[in-house]
Amino acid sequence: MSRWGKGPERVWAGAAETAAYVRRAVRSSGSERDDLLLTGKTVVAATAAWMLAHHFLPPTVSTFAPFTALVAVQATVYRSFRESVQYLLAMAVGATLAAALAATFGLHAWTLALLTLIALRIGRVRRLGQQGIQVAVVGLFAFSSGEGRIDYIGHLALSVLVGALCGLAAHLVLAPARHTSHRQQDVARLYEGMSRRTDGLADAFEASAPDPDQVRRWRQDWRRLSADCDRVRGSIDAEEENAKLNPRRGFEGDAEALPRAREALTAAQRCLDHLRSLTRTLDFALADEEFDTLPGTFRSGLGSLLRRLAPVMEELGRPAPADDDRLTEMIDAADSALGTLERQELSAPEARPPAPTLQGALLTDAARLLAELRWGRQALTAVSTAHVPGRAQS
Repeated sequence: MSRWGKGPERVWAGAAETAAYVRRAVRSSGSERDDLLLTGKTVVAATAAWMLAHHFLPPTVSTFAPFTALVAVQATVYRSFRESVQYLLAMAVGATLAAALAATFGLHAWTLALLTLIALRIGRVRRLGQQGIQVAVVGLFAFSSGEGRIDYIGHLALSVLVGALCGLAAHLVLAPARHTSHRQQDVARLYEGMSRRTDGLADAFEASAPDPDQVRRWRQDWRRLSADCDRVRGSIDAEEENAKLNPRRGFEGDAEALPRAREALTAAQRCLDHLRSLTRTLDFALADEEFDTLPGTFRSGLGSLLRRLAPVMEELGRPAPADDDRLTEMIDAADSALGTLERQELSAPEARPPAPTLQGALLTDAARLLAELRWGRQALTAVSTAHVPGRAQS
């Protein structure tokens, strides 16, 4: 079939994909519904801004109203307010600069060049953010179309203000949804994945002949989970911004939820570093046929230690604060098991070279993993203490 013949098929495929996207957005909350609502709010805000500007302001400036509405409707209320303020400042500076140069030196090519030079330089001011370029855009528009006239600049300012108000009003009428619980569930699923694979790693050490392919798959899983950590951290950052200036009321415990999720995520990233190292050492030992040199008591002891650490991970990832005393007992029990393993197995008489070196590497990774879990418990306890009135003084 020719390229032209495939055109209708691509159109139908695109339409089917769009319809499926809309159905998913309608059926359940999440990023797809947020995107759909944001698109709808943007269309309504831009249309309303154009109608108001077209009815009350001169046609030469009415275009700025819907354009400003597009700038004003961002993913979060805070970002919308920030972008609107920055755009209004850029507009004011650009229009004032155009009026001043036109009134002082007249309309000339060299005046336009001077205006562009100054506007571009001012646009680099950090406080203007991404809207800095609008100093030059608005300045050139006011200089070329408005010839620097004060009445034109006043109408231009009103048009921009109408667009910004329409954009902010769209957020006030239907504010972005809060997804704090979703972020907590993201962290919980991450820890569940770590816990499940750590249990599998314990089985591998206790087995007489671990599957090398499975070990390599775990190494890939750790890398994927590390990438998931970066993705979840970005979503937590976005949700923290979403909470600012949002008229939707949060639920009880929201103030603690996101800081707790952030600390849990930091602990997860640090644990993943040691799990990757532990699995890499096991992979190399299998490839070099050194795994069989490890004493059976050491392998079973290390497997038992990892099996103790797996539920600790799952507890740390729970959305609700875990029982701190119980979690401390679990970590202390794992610490005791590690101490016993270090005392008994590093000097085991049946160990044959290069087992002592391999044992030392494995024990070092296990000890560091346990230390990170203990640090994670302390960090989460500190977050809970900071957000419970009166608890900090107890």
